[in-house]
Amino acid sequence: MSSGDGTAGALPGRGPAGSGPYPLSEDASEPSTDLVGYRGPTACAAAGITYRQLDYWARTGLVEPSVRPAYGSGTQRLYSFRDVVVLKIVKRFLDTGVALQNIRAAVQHLRGRGLDDLERMTLMSDGATVYECSSPDEVVDLLQGGQGIFGIAVGVVWRDVEAALSQLHGERVDTGETLVGHNPTDELARRRRDKAV
Repeated sequence: MSSGDGTAGALPGRGPAGSGPYPLSEDASEPSTDLVGYRGPTACAAAGITYRQLDYWARTGLVEPSVRPAYGSGTQRLYSFRDVVVLKIVKRFLDTGVALQNIRAAVQHLRGRGLDDLERMTLMSDGATVYECSSPDEVVDLLQGGQGIFGIAVGVVWRDVEAALSQLHGERVDTGETLVGHNPTDELARRRRDKAV
């Protein structure tokens, strides 16, 4: 997140000393209005996680399905495209040893950002704190702090999930129709065009 003057800062008590990209914070933005949802097994396949992980993360509130939660026995959770992107990001953070508390903060932040923001965002972590960088200058500022840092380009994760979901089944939320080989960005592009009119 840029502070407007080309520099970035940290939330009190959470970031490294001096200037650097902001740690992730909670910003409210547009709610999810996806018309296509993905069942648990599809979300797992696209995100590269196990069903056990998916179920645990949903039950603990780490990543809950935004299209349709499970309501007792026999109902199917439906995850949005954004949910699946977040699932894959969580998996990458866990694989690199980021603390669950910091992953929760990152997930809340990602849920509050617009889809256009996500495509351009890079998430950086020193293992203790997660930062959002939206420009190359912010990445350089963080790297100059001298800490060991790794990054996740959300746009790359986005395209990975998009490619995976285009080979899997989606489900129309309004009709329950199964969509085979659905490209989620076709729907996102249509929604953007409709919103602009």
